[in-house]
Amino acid sequence: MKEIPKQYNPKLVEDRWFSTWSKENLFRSDRENSGQSYTIVIPPPNVTGILHMGHALNNTLQDILIRWRRLQGQNSLWLPGTDHAGIATQNVVERKLFKKKVSKEQLGREKFLEEVWDWKEEHGNTIISQLKKLGCSCDWSRERFTMDTGLSRAVREAFVRLYEKGLIYRGDYIINWCPRCKTALSDEEAEHRTVQGALYNIKYPIDGTKWSIEVATTRPETMLGDLAVAVNPKDKRYSDLVGKTLILPILNRRIQVVADDFVDPDFGTGAVKVTPAHDPNDFHLGLRHGLVSINVMNEDGTMNSNAGDYEGMDRFECREALLVDLKERGLLGKVVPHEHAVGHCYRCHTIVEPRLSRQWFVRMQPLAEPAIKAVKSGKLTFHPGRWSKVYLEWMENIRDWCISRQIWWGHRIPVFTCDECGHVMVTREDPSKCDECSSSAIKQDPDVLDTWFSSWLWPFSTFNWPDDDPDLKFFYPTDVLITAQEIIFFWVARMIMAGIEFTGKLPFKKVYIHGTVRDDTGTKMSKSLGNVIDPLDIIKEVGADALRFSLIMITAKGQDVFLSRDKFDIGRNFSNKLWNASRFLLMNLQQVNTSVIFDLRKDMNLDDRYILGKLNQTIHIVNSALEDFSFNEAVHAIYDFFWHHFCDRYIEVAKSYLYDGDQKEKEKTGIVLAYVLDSVLHLLHPFMPYITEEIWQLLKDRYKNIDSKSDFLMKSNWPEYEPMFEDPQSVILAEKKFEIIRVARNIRTEYNVSPAKIVRFAIKTVSAEETKFVKEHISGMQKLLKASEIIVDEKFKTKEPLPSGICESGTVFMFLDEAIDVSQELERLQKRLDKIDKELEIVKKKLSNQSFLKNAPESVIKKERSKNEALLKDKERLEKSLFFLEGLSRN
Repeated sequence: MKEIPKQYNPKLVEDRWFSTWSKENLFRSDRENSGQSYTIVIPPPNVTGILHMGHALNNTLQDILIRWRRLQGQNSLWLPGTDHAGIATQNVVERKLFKKKVSKEQLGREKFLEEVWDWKEEHGNTIISQLKKLGCSCDWSRERFTMDTGLSRAVREAFVRLYEKGLIYRGDYIINWCPRCKTALSDEEAEHRTVQGALYNIKYPIDGTKWSIEVATTRPETMLGDLAVAVNPKDKRYSDLVGKTLILPILNRRIQVVADDFVDPDFGTGAVKVTPAHDPNDFHLGLRHGLVSINVMNEDGTMNSNAGDYEGMDRFECREALLVDLKERGLLGKVVPHEHAVGHCYRCHTIVEPRLSRQWFVRMQPLAEPAIKAVKSGKLTFHPGRWSKVYLEWMENIRDWCISRQIWWGHRIPVFTCDECGHVMVTREDPSKCDECSSSAIKQDPDVLDTWFSSWLWPFSTFNWPDDDPDLKFFYPTDVLITAQEIIFFWVARMIMAGIEFTGKLPFKKVYIHGTVRDDTGTKMSKSLGNVIDPLDIIKEVGADALRFSLIMITAKGQDVFLSRDKFDIGRNFSNKLWNASRFLLMNLQQVNTSVIFDLRKDMNLDDRYILGKLNQTIHIVNSALEDFSFNEAVHAIYDFFWHHFCDRYIEVAKSYLYDGDQKEKEKTGIVLAYVLDSVLHLLHPFMPYITEEIWQLLKDRYKNIDSKSDFLMKSNWPEYEPMFEDPQSVILAEKKFEIIRVARNIRTEYNVSPAKIVRFAIKTVSAEETKFVKEHISGMQKLLKASEIIVDEKFKTKEPLPSGICESGTVFMFLDEAIDVSQELERLQKRLDKIDKELEIVKKKLSNQSFLKNAPESVIKKERSKNEALLKDKERLEKSLFFLEGLSRN
């Protein structure tokens, strides 16, 4: 029989069990297996990714559901994979080449792509290895990549189908342009951040007069592309100027004043410049007024020849030079500080430039309509429900999706143009010649598709769509998607639209949106801020189980997570408690057959009925909580049951039966203990897979019929709610008994009475019924309290002040004469009280300091207030104890 180490060492256990599970193919899912399907597809991390706490939370939640459903007997599949991450991966490889003083242009497209593939093979599986370290029980044999052969074929099929339906088109529109990455971005990829800028008032002279009109702008460098100034037709200030000619400052181009309802008369001066090539609103306004766009910038954000003397300057350098020139000419009016939202590239964080460009787009409104109906009808639900409103607001105002990217790494757009006749072909296979004129002089569009164009197909392309694959029929639609709020628009909404469009089915039934991981001050974790906690470091320190358990314990449903390193003590301490309690039981129980527990009902005492009743309640709570995605409620229920009810209560009571009981009592108690421990290990397994498997194997070695259907806990059976054990009355009575014990122990602790000290108690009961109840259980309570005597009397009266505590059965008193040295205890308590008074004085000074209250973070102020409340409670308790002891010393 395997020896049980005194201390649990996750480093020795976790790698060993993951290796064993993998070798035994326990993560594998097959449609031929029994049980209904339960499927989750992983949100594919980028191949450039490294595990962070957001990944750790997201994947722990998915693993909990998969392991839970697997234990319930469902044919559970968690399908893994990675995303090629077009812009991010290309940037990584370009930086690598830059160190060698080589550019992608010097290499050429094909050689550069070879470099990217080589990098992917060498580094692309880093995050997969890290997910395995976390304990993720994906079917790793099914791992997919968004640019593998099958998924690439699916991407091409989707593009061609949409093109054939007229839902993909090419056009000249204002798009978000990243000058650093030199590519278009979708609206969702241009993350808006509030920045402190300025509102510049620029004077545009009215042709032929000495007057001018002032125009307000936040981007003066774009005025070089102005084609008009617009005013609101209802704005009487400018009604006489509509149709007049203005002189564009610096370039001296003649432009007109136009009237348009779009202009807000209350913004700035009420007159706005119109730059159709550099602003989306101006673009549409220009179309309405027949204005021809002038682009004044190059792809890299420098000014082009249309910018006159500013050609070659960076856009922001141009801004400063232009403002100087305007000021010298007397054309710069007031400059007002102005806070506004500015788009930034989601990858390199460069300020995005709205730019007129020829791009490929998907018409989104026809795709959005059925996806909106799906949520409104309740066929697809968001959890928490508030995210439905966010989703619907975006979908009901959806804009066409710019899907072309001016980079090399990604799925190349399958559009071919004939050089001879100009014929355009969109094909599922690369054509060898023009199908109009048969010329072989054909060229493929140089752009690639947005990374999300492959990701939106992920739930079904991973099951070999568009083929009529048996796995697609069995495992799709999937059951749930677990993801973060920031990709609801990037990914979730688009997957819903794609699923309906290409398969006629919703890709999943439920979407759970978890919160963001922040530090304990509420700040989002960021490398630049230095507040990142590396999950791999935590795994090295306390183990993956402790990390998982801690994260879930502190994460309320759908709420942000406030994290600090000390929070992982929760999981470490619980792991140690679980190990120590299990080790004690395994070393002290005889071999028993737990399957006979159902025959022992008539022999069970109150404590047995109580612990099995509480176990029943816990199973019900855990099931309901997991169904509702209330993961922390589930784990809190297990924690409370195991630590407080099983360890603190039942095991303590059971020791007397194990040590002093007859053989029948020992065997019956052993069966209950083993049965409950086995059930706890099953309940905990989805949250803490490694330690539970380790303990369960030790338990299985020692006891008969501990789920003999399986050699592994992760493939055994989830505990079922047993009506036989439902006994609310026994639970109530036992809780009442343990409440008496808790109150009595608290009194011992307050007066610093050693746990080994034998003391006397008295209980003044509230009724004859309570007197009878207490006397029935007094023997067990005496043992647990190490009491020489417990007086039970409805009319009990004290001769001197005694410390007491109130419970449902009555008032508990402890006699001090035998318990403590009164003079020593008075001295100890007075010292403690003096210390608390000093601490209170320091805290009160802080909380009365207006500078502290004004400048300190809210979390710090809250901490000080909590400290003040705790100190006041301690002071009150100590003063009460001193009162009793002083009375005793006088007697």
